[in-house]
Amino acid sequence: MLTLRDCIDLCDLTEDEILAIAEHEHIPEIIAMEYGQYLIHCDDGEPCIRAIIRDDIRHAEQRGEPERVVRLKLVLKHFIDSHGSVPAA
Repeated sequence: MLTLRDCIDLCDLTEDEILAIAEHEHIPEIIAMEYGQYLIHCDDGEPCIRAIIRDDIRHAEQRGEPERVVRLKLVLKHFIDSHGSVPAA
């Protein structure tokens, strides 16, 4: 039987990227991992994931969570660096 950790290790996203999707979509981590894995292989998936993380950053800013904002900005930077496409504005 596969654990959540096993599934995350097989995914093309990091755990933090998966957690950002889970938070944004209000879904469990395992579903966010599946959704993220699907998105990363779609033509418009990378811009969609960037938009999800940016939305999470905005929500953290609105809630006054500066530590969360910094963490999510690092997640976004890592995602952009790892997936190599030019980010949409």
